[in-house]
Amino acid sequence: MGYENPTKSLLTVTKEALDNSLDATCDARILPEIFISVKEIGTDKFRVRVEDNGPGIPEQKVPFAFGKFLYGSKFHRLRQSRGIMGLGISGGVLYSQLTTGKPVKITTSTGKKIHVFELMIDVTRNEPHIISHLIQKNPEKWHGIKIEMDVEGRYMERTQSILEYLKQTAIANPFAHMVYDGPNGKIEFSRTVDELPKIPKEIKPHPYGVELGVLKRMLLLTKARNLLAFLTSDFSRVGRRSAEQICRLAKIEFSRNTKNLKVEEIERLHKAIQMVKLIAPPTSCLSPLEERLIEEGLKKEIDAECYIAVLRPPTVYRGYPFQVSVGLAYGGNLPSNTTCQLIRFANKIPLLYHQGDCAITQAVSEIDWRRYGLQQSSWTLPIGPLTILVHFASVWVPFTTEGKQAIAAYPEIIREVKLALQDAGRKLAKFVRQKRKYKERFLRKQLFERYTPVVAECLSKLTKKDQKTILNKLEEFIKKKGETK
Repeated sequence: MGYENPTKSLLTVTKEALDNSLDATCDARILPEIFISVKEIGTDKFRVRVEDNGPGIPEQKVPFAFGKFLYGSKFHRLRQSRGIMGLGISGGVLYSQLTTGKPVKITTSTGKKIHVFELMIDVTRNEPHIISHLIQKNPEKWHGIKIEMDVEGRYMERTQSILEYLKQTAIANPFAHMVYDGPNGKIEFSRTVDELPKIPKEIKPHPYGVELGVLKRMLLLTKARNLLAFLTSDFSRVGRRSAEQICRLAKIEFSRNTKNLKVEEIERLHKAIQMVKLIAPPTSCLSPLEERLIEEGLKKEIDAECYIAVLRPPTVYRGYPFQVSVGLAYGGNLPSNTTCQLIRFANKIPLLYHQGDCAITQAVSEIDWRRYGLQQSSWTLPIGPLTILVHFASVWVPFTTEGKQAIAAYPEIIREVKLALQDAGRKLAKFVRQKRKYKERFLRKQLFERYTPVVAECLSKLTKKDQKTILNKLEEFIKKKGETK
């Protein structure tokens, strides 16, 4: 879950609280104002505080939202979101409890009274244990959540750090205004876009992405009266004709009660579903990182000359819709003799760890970047003044581990990432060629300008004309040629 070592643990606690704040504000259509504080309070002990201006949580739900695992699970919901499992912030509360033995303090208000909780988790029963609950007046009508917890950790500012996570979060969420008060002072991440991304809509599961065990559970829990009604009402993209075809292939009567199906019949039904050609699932459940947001985010945090963004059309893997977008930042103050920086996102969440295990890294390495004007050894990231951003949006991100830091290498995902990068690479190649031509023209102009006084002097002696007049005409000629090419 991201608590393998003290450095990563401190990052994970901060990350989970920040992701919750971004999710809450975006769902409530509120432009995020988020304050993050990480301060050392002892040897390898830190106090983490995250405050947002979201809608707040009703007081009766606070203990369960923070003190009960799987309470906020979105596992069953097919809609793009940052959190899925319902483990994130509860894991942070438990980590704080295990490493410091202190309760977590949560302050919340929906705009009425302010409720302040101190709580811990009863791990034997997976239930919240409320230490105290205070109610305060709220004259300023503040609304939002503030969470404070003491945790064990190690603070470092490097590529895999809280500061880098915030920087990448600011790139993917340019509509958010964040202030970070760390051990080394305050840093502000300004808002550059005043428009929130669209809210994705929940969809029904597509038959191609349903596992056999999930299908069994759906058959037992459905409210449909028979198998035909179940297929058409509980799945997306299944019409009556497709449902009848599935039943015929499975050799099951349309009118059968779903709760009376035998194991071998369910297995036949599952196989039959995969044999029928169905329309791809709807993509209204996605909220991808669009081209304008990518460019704005990169310009805000990375000092470069050229910014390129590409958004691929939605597609499907295992019945789950997904969409890939990429961004490139080239030149400027980016280092030119080192491996490029790769920034990976899944549902607008930065992935800082396990880069080598990720499908995105594999796709980037498989691109021949030399054809786009960059240096590259075989099967590695390119070398040059380049930052590559890849965003993966889906209702179900196939992470390789519970730590959610690397995406599994499905062929469909790798293919889409490569196609997006190749499209962006062609645009980059055009810029690189123009830049090289300009550089060559500039060097040639410098060469001519260096010898112009000598040429003017020699021509003056040969033609018996004024040297200054000849020099002026030569300079005008060089300037005119430089402008026309």
